[in-house]
Amino acid sequence: MEFHQLRYVCAIADTGNFSRAAERCQIAQPSLSQQVLKLEEELGTKLFDRLGRSIRLTEAGRAFIPRARAILEQMEAARSSAADQNTDLRGSVAVGVIPTVAPYLIPTYAARFAKSYPDAKLRIVEETTAVLVEGLRDLSIDVAILALPLRHKDLELVPIRTEPLFAALSKNDPRASAKSLALKDLRGESFVMLRDGHCFRDLSIDTCTRARITPNIVFESGQFSSLLGMVAAGVGVSLVPEMAIDRSVACRYVRLSDVQATRTIVTAVLHGRSFNRVQQAFVSGVRGKATMQVAGGGNSSSASGSARG
Repeated sequence: MEFHQLRYVCAIADTGNFSRAAERCQIAQPSLSQQVLKLEEELGTKLFDRLGRSIRLTEAGRAFIPRARAILEQMEAARSSAADQNTDLRGSVAVGVIPTVAPYLIPTYAARFAKSYPDAKLRIVEETTAVLVEGLRDLSIDVAILALPLRHKDLELVPIRTEPLFAALSKNDPRASAKSLALKDLRGESFVMLRDGHCFRDLSIDTCTRARITPNIVFESGQFSSLLGMVAAGVGVSLVPEMAIDRSVACRYVRLSDVQATRTIVTAVLHGRSFNRVQQAFVSGVRGKATMQVAGGGNSSSASGSARG
């Protein structure tokens, strides 16, 4: 039994004529008649008596039509419900963000989103990459904002920002007034870095390794603000992404000249995941209205390596 067959028999019952029913259903009359015959064969009984040019519902037909109408009404209600959900601006979206991005990128966009969608519910979760990836997989998070490198074939990654890395130096450091600095110039320095478990620590270590530097780490923290405070006090030097630069701290920031001394931020969603209108709006907005355009690299085809946050 097919839904279009139910529509045909209800149209015949309404119009009292195969030709008018075919016109209403926008189908050729022979095709309509054939479908009705197939339905009657499946049911094992006639629904209509064909009396020359007129038709009449059989007893079985009179019993069948109300139930057929009820099924069609339920189908229409289901379709309308799905359509309404897709256009509803009162939906919710859960966003996961790594700690080294959340304080800098999210507040401005969250405020803009709340203004554009006042009836929507935005939930932001700040966690490490590993936790956020699991959240994407178990659907407790709709979209995550992470940093490359990543290696997760079940995720769709779209770069939204690539930013340079800077050396954070005390204001008394003789190199503090330089326009740029090579990582090799920091060889032998004491470093203050994010603690193990943060993806930016991994990126910093990898960047140093490419420059053949083994950093002497003398202080670790989970906050950039703590690192910058230690730099200002002369405890050591540090590496920071552009978005974490804080001019209110007594540090000097010198851009690294190493070509690969960059960080790429991406949005990550689970492949094949469906979204309501509010979720689609957030994903599209953060991809299209990032605070800085992508400078290069970091697309989904080249997204490989460790995954920590």
